[in-house]
Amino acid sequence: MAPHADEAVSVASDIVVPVVVSAEKLQSIQRAGPVQAETTEEAIKPAEEATPAEDVKPAFPPAEYPHYLPTWEANITPSPAYEPFAHHDPGLDADTSYPDLLLPGVKFTQLTPTIGTEITGLQLTALSAAGKSQLAHLVASRKVVAFRTQDFADLPIADALDYGRFFGPLHIHPTSGIAEGYPETLIVHRGAGDDGPDRYFANRNSTVAWHSDVSYERQTPAVTFLYALEIPPTGGDTLFADAVEAYNRLSPAFQRRLHGLKAVHSAVEQAAASTSRGKGIRREPVKTEHPIVRTHPVTGEKALFVNPVFTREIVGLKKEESDYLLKFLYDHIAFGGDFQARVRWENGTVVLWDNRVTQHSALIDWKSGERRHLARITPQGGPSFETPFEG
Repeated sequence: MAPHADEAVSVASDIVVPVVVSAEKLQSIQRAGPVQAETTEEAIKPAEEATPAEDVKPAFPPAEYPHYLPTWEANITPSPAYEPFAHHDPGLDADTSYPDLLLPGVKFTQLTPTIGTEITGLQLTALSAAGKSQLAHLVASRKVVAFRTQDFADLPIADALDYGRFFGPLHIHPTSGIAEGYPETLIVHRGAGDDGPDRYFANRNSTVAWHSDVSYERQTPAVTFLYALEIPPTGGDTLFADAVEAYNRLSPAFQRRLHGLKAVHSAVEQAAASTSRGKGIRREPVKTEHPIVRTHPVTGEKALFVNPVFTREIVGLKKEESDYLLKFLYDHIAFGGDFQARVRWENGTVVLWDNRVTQHSALIDWKSGERRHLARITPQGGPSFETPFEG
């Protein structure tokens, strides 16, 4: 039975405690002030604008993938928060010599020493189950992997979703636009001729917004797929940060102090942003505690797991103490250009990353008006956990 809206929900793990927020509380947050969006495309959209299925301007051609244009359901009744589920990471089953990936004619290019690999000459859709397990391990190890000249976008949407389900149950985003009839998709879309960035930059300096996707969920995304549908000739890149290397750069004394700390991640503000635009929410917003130092279930690597979009406070610290420490960690990741990678999008590109050990930010930096259109499939993983400090 679903809990009452004001009732806290305790789960088996002592690491994460989702708290469902009432409709009344959500409305009070809406009235209180500014809210944040997960994607830069959401953040720059004016509150009064209702995104149509197609917003083509006369100077631009219609969308190449109209069945992937974003839609929102009418009269949504929010579902309860996700219940815990068992998850077996396919990377645990992988042959780490990657025999199904390192094939003749396949080229691996490392983008940086610790994060990012670009692969050409291999079609994701041709991989067997063994190859997909190797792919999961590769993404866990390299954090971000970009595949070029893929046919993934041309699959029927149902087939693309089935591909994603190999890696875990598919997340349904509580607020973002979806391909009509497919709530497991998340559509990233800046329409042709959209001048939202001009209005955004009238009051802001940058569209950079580092985050890990929906980190407020008890079981956050694992391997995530984002595939290009239409891309401007230049601009609209995505930045990625290696949260494992960010942890490794800290002194042992500082690492030791972070172990055992938990932070609260919240969906409430994102839900308020959606309702303020006249759109509903698909699931009741939650707040969840995660360890600040998170261990990856496949590689055993430790990563910093806080981000300025969804993290709100450190459990057990006073506000000033929590704000001070979180700001240091946010700045440490944001300014760590020597453990970041930048992926340039092209039509036919599919990028996979591991949300448990990375952060990312889209860049809205082109002024020529071309459409930027991508689709995301978001398999969920197991609960977050921490292993002891090793020194």
